[in-house]
Amino acid sequence: MQPLKSVAFFDLDRTLIPFNSGMRYARWEHRAGRLSTARLVRSGLWMVLYHLSLVDMTRAYEKAVGLYKGVSAAELDGRTREWFAAEIAAALLPEAARAISEHKAAGRAVVLLSSTSGYMARVVSERWGFDAWLANEFPCDADGRLTGRVTTPICYGPGKVAHAARWATDHGADLRTSWFYSDSRSDLPMLEAVGLPQVVNPDPRLAILAKRRGWPVHRWA
Repeated sequence: MQPLKSVAFFDLDRTLIPFNSGMRYARWEHRAGRLSTARLVRSGLWMVLYHLSLVDMTRAYEKAVGLYKGVSAAELDGRTREWFAAEIAAALLPEAARAISEHKAAGRAVVLLSSTSGYMARVVSERWGFDAWLANEFPCDADGRLTGRVTTPICYGPGKVAHAARWATDHGADLRTSWFYSDSRSDLPMLEAVGLPQVVNPDPRLAILAKRRGWPVHRWA
């Protein structure tokens, strides 16, 4: 019986890139006239609550995705790719790129594990050399238009563990010998699920916890 494989999972925001991509996208949509100023402000509030783990994220995602009900998936994919090229493509932190390359050179799968949209995760994976991505997906109707719902469990908090565990089982991998890189206290369930948690540019609460537990802390800039 062959040993199970190890995987390197990576969060996106403030880990691979130095900012929150969700807020950047909201501002992009606002400039294009597709998001009102009131909704932009509300998005900013959700981002704060998200980082403090003080919001029901499933409900928040459903509210956000509801704004896109009826939008063509192909159109949303195109918008995301245009925005990525303009604002995200050059933002990959050098240390993150190095870590991805080192894991690939060691023969490990590298998997993006993020609460971003599947549209964003797909283009990130294509451009930055990930083997797979796990993120939030939005069902479409028979005409290829968003229904305004989000697939559950959402890829956030304990939901990230559920997505990663299912992927690991399907691909003969073992979380106990795998890595996960993240900046956020909200990712604690996944950091605890892997054998090799890696803390990157941590928020204050995660920094305290990482020091207490003796987890490696990386300062990527």
